[in-house]
Amino acid sequence: MPDHSFLNRHALHLRPDPSRVVVRAFRPSVEPRDYNPLDKTRANHIVDRVLALAPADAETVLAATLENFDDRHRNLPATFERRAQEMEDAFSSHCCFTPAQLQLVGAYFMHEYSFEAAALFNPSIVPHPSQTGVAPGGVRFVLSLRAVGEGHISSLTFRCGTFLADGTLTIDPPTRLASLPTVTVRLGDRLDLAFEPDSDITERVIFPVTEAQANGIEDARFVAFVDESKTTYYATYTAYSGQSIRSELIETCDFQTFRLAPLRGPAAGSKGMALFPRRIGGRYAMIARHDNESLHLVYSDSLLEWGLGTPILKPEFPWEFIQIGNCGSPIELDEGWLLLTHGVGPVRHYSIGAVLLDKDDPSRVLGRSNVPLVQPEKSTREGYVPNVVYSCGAMRHGEWIILPYAISDTFSTIATVKVASLLAMLTR
Repeated sequence: MPDHSFLNRHALHLRPDPSRVVVRAFRPSVEPRDYNPLDKTRANHIVDRVLALAPADAETVLAATLENFDDRHRNLPATFERRAQEMEDAFSSHCCFTPAQLQLVGAYFMHEYSFEAAALFNPSIVPHPSQTGVAPGGVRFVLSLRAVGEGHISSLTFRCGTFLADGTLTIDPPTRLASLPTVTVRLGDRLDLAFEPDSDITERVIFPVTEAQANGIEDARFVAFVDESKTTYYATYTAYSGQSIRSELIETCDFQTFRLAPLRGPAAGSKGMALFPRRIGGRYAMIARHDNESLHLVYSDSLLEWGLGTPILKPEFPWEFIQIGNCGSPIELDEGWLLLTHGVGPVRHYSIGAVLLDKDDPSRVLGRSNVPLVQPEKSTREGYVPNVVYSCGAMRHGEWIILPYAISDTFSTIATVKVASLLAMLTR
C-alpha cells in the first residue's frame, strides 16, 4: 500500500456551482422535414412577433428582461445587440429597428447556461503572470479547471490562489459573474479570443466555438513555457466534436487574450499531450500517448506539428496494467524531469504515480514509483465517474510540489509534497 505520510492534503474542495452562468446563443430547433425553404423560418417568425409589438410594449418587455437578468451578466444590453446583429438572415424585409427592438430580438436568441453545474475537475496549475503583493517566499498561481454543464459540454474556467512559505495554501473565491470572450480573429480553426480587460481571471470562461470543439474543451494541461527569458503559457487540450477528438493548443501571455489552434501530425489524434516547459536541444518536446496505453517522447521544430515519438514508459505495475498517461507537463528539477503519471488498474481504478526522467535525455527513466502517490479513497470514491483521481498538471515552488487533482470526475482538491520526499520515493 502507498505511504501517504509525506503527502499534505489541504482541506480545500472546489465543487461545481450551478449558480455560475454564462449567456450563450440560442438557436431554434431544426425545421420539420416538409419545410419549404421559400417559407419563413422559425427565427423569422420570432423576429416578426417582436416587431409587431407596440414600441412602448417592446420597451416594457426589454426592461423586465434586463431587470431579471442584468445583475447576472456583464453589459447585457450590448450582448443582446451583438446577438441581434448575428441574426441578419432572420430580419426578412425589416430594415429599421429601434434600439429597444434590436436588443429584444437579441434576447430572444440567447439563453443562460450553467457551465459547471455537473462537474469541476481535472485541474492544472501555473504561476500567476503577476506576483505583485505576494509575501516573500510565496507564490500566486492560476488554476485551470474543466467545467461540465448540461449535455456534458466541457469548457475551461479558472481560479486563483496563493501558496505561502510556511505551506499555507488558499484559493480565492471566484467572482459572481462569468463571461465569454469575443472572437477577434477566426482563420479556419484558429481562434483569437479576448476578454474584457477589467474582468477578473475567475470570471473568464473559454467555451467551445468550432465544430471540432462542439462537445467540449477537455483537460487543458497548462505550462509556463520559457524561451529566451520570455514566459508564455501554453496548454494542450482535447477538442471533442461529439464523434471525434483531436489535440489543440492554447497560447496566452496574460490570461486575458488567448489563441487556440489545432495540432497537426500523427500524434495530434490522441488525447493527453503534455509540453515540456522549455526546449531540449533546441527543439520542442512533448509527452504523448499514441497507442492508448504507453507514454512516448516526441520532438518537433514546430509547436503545431507533432509526429510519432519514442516509447519511454509502458504499464509495469498492477495499478497501471490497463494504461498509463501523463498528469501534466514535466517539472524541471536539478535531478531531472519529474513526470506525474496516471495509471488505470482493476475495475478502471485510476491512481497517480511519478517517474524521474534524465534532464538531457528524457527518454532515459531514472526512477519510478512502484506504488501510487494518490489513489481513490473509500470515503470520496463516489461521483460522476467513481474510482478516479486525476490531474492535468502540478507546479514546483521552492522545496514543494503543488499537486491539484480531481476526485471521481466531480470536484477538485490540492495536495503538496516536499521535493526531497518525492525523490527519495522514486530513486530508492
